[in-house]
Amino acid sequence: MATENDGGLEFHPLDQFIVKPLFSDGPVHWYTVTNVTLWLAIALVAITALFVFGSRGRAIVPSRTQSIGEVLYGFTYKMVEDVAGKDAVKFFPYIFTLFMFILFSNYLGLLPMSFATTSHIAVTAVLALAVFFTVTILGFVKNGTGFLKLFWVSSAPLALRPILAIIELISYFVRPVSHSIRLGGNIMAGHAVMKVFAGFAAIAAISPVAVLSITAIYGLEMLVAGVQAYVFTILTVVYLRDALHPAH
Repeated sequence: MATENDGGLEFHPLDQFIVKPLFSDGPVHWYTVTNVTLWLAIALVAITALFVFGSRGRAIVPSRTQSIGEVLYGFTYKMVEDVAGKDAVKFFPYIFTLFMFILFSNYLGLLPMSFATTSHIAVTAVLALAVFFTVTILGFVKNGTGFLKLFWVSSAPLALRPILAIIELISYFVRPVSHSIRLGGNIMAGHAVMKVFAGFAAIAAISPVAVLSITAIYGLEMLVAGVQAYVFTILTVVYLRDALHPAH
């Protein structure tokens, strides 16, 4: 939103990320129903509508809705199988749920008057930490102390292996940070830029340029929404592969 003051236009592109209660003006508590929880719930309803109600007929010649669900299902299944191997397919339901939730949340956040839930680190950090702890626990359960081979670069010269082990260990614990910030930062940045150009659209002299810019950026954000869901998911699959096959 752009407002005018004595010095000219004043932009507030980050106001769109403020968490607000839906039914009151008071403080936000852990149990408060907010705009974030509303759009998280809408994402779950949309996913359910696609895969439960949209595909309930299970027709041999699929409808458009069923075709969309089948394409997304096949795309994710092939990703898991190709990257992490056939023994990772048992974890496909978790990967698929993660991918669908992020994909739908990203695209729903592009609707007018919506809220981009994946722009909040509070949301993306929970997803990233869930992946981190799941993969780590799975690695030790499946491989025992053999999971530590992930940090030992046996192909490197012996003198460098301890140094590389420290670097690998640090990079491993940085994973949830980079995993969450990459998604949240990209979504937040795109929405903030669109808000700035929307403010410029109020100025008659540059309004046509601003409108064209918003259109171009919106098209780019449509691409980013899908790409970021894919990046988050394929990194999860790579981390899963490391847990199943930790040897360097």
